[in-house]
Amino acid sequence: MFKEIRRDIEVVLERDPAARSIIEVILCYPGLHAIWLHRIAHYFYRLGLVLLPRLINTFSRFLTGIDIHPGAKIGHGLFIDHGMGVVIGETCEIGDNVTLYQGVTLGGTGKEKGKRHPTVGNNVVVASGAKVLGSFRVGDYAKIGAGSVVLKEVPPDSVVVGIPGTVVVQNGKKVDREYSVDLNHNILPDPIHETLDQLLQQIQSLENKVESMQTKISDSH
Repeated sequence: MFKEIRRDIEVVLERDPAARSIIEVILCYPGLHAIWLHRIAHYFYRLGLVLLPRLINTFSRFLTGIDIHPGAKIGHGLFIDHGMGVVIGETCEIGDNVTLYQGVTLGGTGKEKGKRHPTVGNNVVVASGAKVLGSFRVGDYAKIGAGSVVLKEVPPDSVVVGIPGTVVVQNGKKVDREYSVDLNHNILPDPIHETLDQLLQQIQSLENKVESMQTKISDSH
């Protein structure tokens, strides 16, 4: 238990440049408090209790602004930055070294029973305000851009942006997966901008061809 607590503190110091000291992290980071309270609630949830885990969950939400259902399964090294408005559903599963920013929702899409929330792989970054909704997997080392709405499976080593979420493959960027977590969620491609650029290039090409044909016709006369 103490080893896990120490690792939680180290994660904050590693990923948040604003963190100055261990005592500051322990006292002032609601994401950390929410994770610790969730572990207590999850322990009682696994014992088959219903009311006590939900009461702990309610207290945690009141204290931190973060709502993690007691049934959610969370791996090692989770970092919730700021955290206000983060929601993690009952059947959600989160792998190791995952980073969630404020306003993230890992939720369901209806009233179906059973597994209805996403499974998030290892070393995943979900940026501010992103919504991941449904029972599917987000692959290892994936990044989900701010404000995206993801409704289908995300392959490993990919980037998702937009509404609905569009998978954009990263090319030419190496990540030291063994020793670091890539937190550059602000450096993301824009598929809409890229599509518009392609359309403009095609229009320019057609205009050039039309102009060339008009010149030939004019010269022939």
